[in-house]
Amino acid sequence: MLHQTSGRWQLGFALAMTTAILWGVLPIALKVALQAVDVYTVIWFRFLVSFGLLALFLAVRGQLPEIQKLRSARLDLLAIATIFLALNYLGFMEGLHQTSPTNSQVIIQTAPVFFGMGALWIFKERYTLQQWLGLGGLILGMTLFFDDQLRSLATASTQYLLGTGILVAAAAVWAVYALAQKQLLQQLSSSVIMLVIYGGSALLFTPFASPEQLLNLTPLQWGMLVFSAFNTFLAYGAFAEALDHWEASRVSAVLSMTPIITLISVSVGAAIAPAIVAREPITLLGITGAMFVVLGSLAIALGRRTPQQLKPNH
Repeated sequence: MLHQTSGRWQLGFALAMTTAILWGVLPIALKVALQAVDVYTVIWFRFLVSFGLLALFLAVRGQLPEIQKLRSARLDLLAIATIFLALNYLGFMEGLHQTSPTNSQVIIQTAPVFFGMGALWIFKERYTLQQWLGLGGLILGMTLFFDDQLRSLATASTQYLLGTGILVAAAAVWAVYALAQKQLLQQLSSSVIMLVIYGGSALLFTPFASPEQLLNLTPLQWGMLVFSAFNTFLAYGAFAEALDHWEASRVSAVLSMTPIITLISVSVGAAIAPAIVAREPITLLGITGAMFVVLGSLAIALGRRTPQQLKPNH
């Protein structure tokens, strides 16, 4: 049976915008935290706090999963989802560290594209003409943005290329995680899946984390690190609730605005606190490219077939 939304689209829109804003400002907070803490420790801290918050939330609601129920699920898919989301976090953080907040959000927009390509192959889904045109617009936007950044960062083009390559890889491994989660949703709720993934990922990064680095943080850096951890939990919750009140395609369309929110946030932050938020070198060509990326993502999200157009899967 297909999931029916509540019809409260205003609430769905507000929750989707909340998610987009949280994800849009997240790279700025992470960039500040990375000034004093290494990538592995930041990721470990985010997963650990997110696991604790989600476990507490589920415990209060009496929804903590039973061990027997977890054992009946596809453990291989759970392992794949955990490992690949952990790799996605690592790749995104390293790519962000090597480049910039806006660049990381623009490049990571390829993740849903990789997911869509995987769905076409594995689940035999089909793109509409509008979605193929959107994909073309997204690729054009990426090309324009990429060219602008290379010209603006001529003195550090090698580092930028490396960081961008890592971000593309992070987008690809996210698609593998998403495809695994899509299958797991037939057996477990999304909150239970994320609880296992957060806990498993925290364990994976524990050997590489250096918690002692946290003792040397300034109040600002502590604030940004804690915000990034709460951001993961809050954005996920807002996203899940948005899907309960509004169609997935429209939620995705709002989320495609994330790179623009990051671009605006960086510009405002650099104007208010230039010592904390670095101004990004981006020209009109780069802004045009970012807009094409957003418009392409919008076309892909809104061009999905309605349930009536899809052939039933017997």
